[in-house]
Amino acid sequence: MDNKQKLKEAIIEHLNLEMEPTEIADDEPLFDEGLGLDSLDAVELVVVIEKHFGVKIQNMEEGMEAFQSINALEAFITAQKG
Repeated sequence: MDNKQKLKEAIIEHLNLEMEPTEIADDEPLFDEGLGLDSLDAVELVVVIEKHFGVKIQNMEEGMEAFQSINALEAFITAQKG
């Protein structure tokens, strides 16, 4: 299973979204008009990323960039681990 699939499954599980991983497009915005996540979800997402991928999001600017989409989040995780 690739990181994008793991990300989608972790987001759905931990944020209690009622959807399938295939329903989340890799380039779909995670916040606002995309999945509709909010600031409370962002806090949960930081914890999910640390728990499942061992990567810490150090500040709000990193988070804003990483949380643009699944593609952006996967690229962030890859860069942090690389």
